[in-house]
Amino acid sequence: MKDVRILILGTGGMAKSHVEGYAAAPGARIVAGIDTNTERLAAFQAAHNIPHGFTSIADALAWGEFDAVSNVTPDGVHHLTTLPFLAAGKHVLCEKPLAVNHADAADMAEKAAMAGVINMVNLTYRNGEALMEAHRLIAEGAIGEIRHFEASYLQSWLTQPAWGDWQTETQWLWRLSTSHGSNGVLGDVGVHIVDFATFAANSAVAEVSCRLTTFDKAPEGKIGEYVLDANDSAVMHVRLANGAVGVIHTTRFATGHLNDLTLRIHGTHGALEITDHMGKRTLRGCLGEDRFGPTWRDLPCPEVKTNYVRFVEAVQAGTPVLPDFARGAALQKVLDCAVQSNDQHGLSLSL
Repeated sequence: MKDVRILILGTGGMAKSHVEGYAAAPGARIVAGIDTNTERLAAFQAAHNIPHGFTSIADALAWGEFDAVSNVTPDGVHHLTTLPFLAAGKHVLCEKPLAVNHADAADMAEKAAMAGVINMVNLTYRNGEALMEAHRLIAEGAIGEIRHFEASYLQSWLTQPAWGDWQTETQWLWRLSTSHGSNGVLGDVGVHIVDFATFAANSAVAEVSCRLTTFDKAPEGKIGEYVLDANDSAVMHVRLANGAVGVIHTTRFATGHLNDLTLRIHGTHGALEITDHMGKRTLRGCLGEDRFGPTWRDLPCPEVKTNYVRFVEAVQAGTPVLPDFARGAALQKVLDCAVQSNDQHGLSLSL
């Protein structure tokens, strides 16, 4: 098949992961990068042997020698930076969250559909074989009707410097400040755990009640120009469209957990437990006659293709791929309702 020529939009820290992801995708060829920071752009091109670089979207579109875009810009500009490429008929893989509010995310999904282009949200935990196998088993009825679930995404980078000193390094401080485009832990990783739980359960969120908490982290709640007002912990009670109820919670104050996702999901005929601890993934089941023990067993999980590989294959074949922008918009609606619920003191909201 014809090579897919890819442009990387935004050449900060996450862009390296995109380059590495496409390197393992047959037929992918990175041909250009865009960044308003010329020094960072030049360093990115040199490090990855990328021939073309642009400081504006307009200049890149005028050149036009690419088929698809990987949008690795900050969350707050996903909407603004993606629309010109959709209008130009370019395929787009966008980092999560798709946008910072449902209106913008829905606009992106609508315009992508109208343009007829391949569109995908880079929800990276879809790369995990345990989650994908759990999704398959539940869809086939392996645990019967789902009744209850509990999902968590735990990080500890506010209690120890595993990835750097958040008190001094701006690459972390912006994540704690709403004026710098952050919706806190809810917007940053809440989108992952909501997708993780609902994708496994094969059911959308129907109702959510949420409480958000921002803890004191510095004198007067500021470090330099950064006001540390974004939420640090989110706790949600959720009802799914299939009738199941459960809790979803996430925090950056989970001492002892660097980057850990866990989902326990219980049905009328069995249960599953999925873990993704710093990329080490496991799936356990209590199924069939084992539920009378109860006995839990490790379950085999076939390897899965990464989002990058599936995106490139979709562009080559001209066929849709999931999770798409419509999924990104649906997840953002859940997050918007969670914020609204918190503002109304935990009032339960229907989606």
